[in-house]
Amino acid sequence: MDTPVSSMVWVLSGSFIGSFGAVLLKAGAVRLEGNWTSLLRNWRLMVGAAVYLLSSLFFVRGVAHGELSVLYPLVAVGYVWTMVWSRLFFGEPLTKVKFVAVFIILAGVAMLNAKAG
Repeated sequence: MDTPVSSMVWVLSGSFIGSFGAVLLKAGAVRLEGNWTSLLRNWRLMVGAAVYLLSSLFFVRGVAHGELSVLYPLVAVGYVWTMVWSRLFFGEPLTKVKFVAVFIILAGVAMLNAKAG
């Protein structure tokens, strides 16, 4: 079974959208007050969960017509976006170690998707 480019685009889009879900969950988590009512009143957490759900729908659309072994590793591209958003929204440092770690992950993804020959 070949994996169409459209399936890859769906999965990559879901990964991108999901990275925003992570940002919203983090933004909501730092505002929790330690009780259940604060969880239910936290719009950032609610929107973050909804964004994750939306990204899952993109993922499902993508894997419906492609090889899971090709598509699932593409989700790792979300790590790159999450690192960028962490810097932009939370001021987290971008270190050499983080860049090397993400490079290793992406190199592994590329190797998984390389045609054996």
